[in-house]
Amino acid sequence: MAELLEITMIVCFGISWPMNVIKSYKARTTKGKSLAFLFLIFFGYIAGITSKLVNEAYMASIGEKWYVLFFYVLNFIMVGADLIMYIRNYKLDKANGNNI
Repeated sequence: MAELLEITMIVCFGISWPMNVIKSYKARTTKGKSLAFLFLIFFGYIAGITSKLVNEAYMASIGEKWYVLFFYVLNFIMVGADLIMYIRNYKLDKANGNNI
């Protein structure tokens, strides 16, 4: 049951992040975004991925449970993409003279 709940959480986040990246891309501004929040989530995914990699029981069954780690990595990539969008939008804000 715990694994099912973990997978549900990861899939829900996984659906949300691409929408957030697209919104950041279209917005072309950092207004309403929190860099601290993005970094906390980013490092949280690093911790989650690392916890899977150092968990001997998980690694022993990775052939059966590879998808959990896959979704952690996929979400990590999405958060990374949103960080890249933040940097791009920050530069656009500066170029447009917006107060950041």
